[in-house]
Amino acid sequence: MNIFQKSLAVLLSWSLVISTVPGGAASASRFVQSEAPPANTGTTQSPEELQQLVAPIALYPDALVSQILAGATYPTEIVEANRWMQGHSNLEGQEVANEVDKQSWDPSVKALTQFPSVLANMDKNLSWTSSLGDAYANQPQDVMDAVQVMRAHAQQAGNLKTDKHEKVETQANTIVIEPAEPEVVYVPTYDPWIVYGPPVVAWPGWYWYPGLYVPGPGIGFGLGFGLGFLTGFAWGWHHWGCDWGHRTVIYNHNTYISHSTTIVNRNHFNRTTNNFNRSTNNVNRSSNIFNRNTNTVNHGHAGAQHGPSGESGMHSGAFGGYNHGAVANGFSARGRSSFGGGGFHGAGAGNSYSK
Repeated sequence: MNIFQKSLAVLLSWSLVISTVPGGAASASRFVQSEAPPANTGTTQSPEELQQLVAPIALYPDALVSQILAGATYPTEIVEANRWMQGHSNLEGQEVANEVDKQSWDPSVKALTQFPSVLANMDKNLSWTSSLGDAYANQPQDVMDAVQVMRAHAQQAGNLKTDKHEKVETQANTIVIEPAEPEVVYVPTYDPWIVYGPPVVAWPGWYWYPGLYVPGPGIGFGLGFGLGFLTGFAWGWHHWGCDWGHRTVIYNHNTYISHSTTIVNRNHFNRTTNNFNRSTNNVNRSSNIFNRNTNTVNHGHAGAQHGPSGESGMHSGAFGGYNHGAVANGFSARGRSSFGGGGFHGAGAGNSYSK
């Protein structure tokens, strides 16, 4: 073996170490000239998708909208609270509030128990609820913008105006909806897919919960919910609102921050998985470049060595595995099998509440 062949063997050996050792993989990836863009976590939704998502609640009073957006980040507690309400149907008014106050639920979920039809609807449409919570956790300003866009559509269609049930005001291009009477809340009932004018595409699998839907393009109202007995509770109606200037939910005069492990863990898991996949892709790209370079070198030497001496056979025997990408491709295949296509997959876990 001449000096050139020995140098080539050393170079290829070190390249193999770099491409297979985790620490070296990151170094090798620096030599890749064109990086693929970061993988999308799948949580970002377009303005049109968010408008479809908020359509069922956009015309509710501001405080109720804030409770729903915050409560939607706790889908498991929404289910638990609704089941609890069903099991305590004998309680009314102050009795319900007293017992709810003892529960460990988030304040937003406790607040929603005062609107049983709204809470039940969120339980029945759990896919929508979970998606709404995900959207608000990841895109709060965009979600609030979507609410304003839908309100403007309803106003332009002549279906959103002040009456004896609610007060509608436009403040600096922002539409604010509040109860007409401070201590009584009427939940509007409407068809969320036509009340805004041109039909909005219905959320897949949407369930029409009784009491929250009326056929036709207008808005109706059922019985009012009295709020007087909630004054002494920290999660009561008057503790909630919307900061339209900053496009966030307000709780106790501060920006509401969800600590839901359901949403936080899911998004963290997705980001971690995608980061792993990007790192694996970098390793695979580096390995593929290495294989292509090796194949080019081997192809050149094989061409030069073809002849009576038969040295090309010896050369193929020494580098055959790398010529065909056997080692690098085997590593890549194992990575895809273990982490990309099996149970340990970001999409599957990430959608545990969105199926």
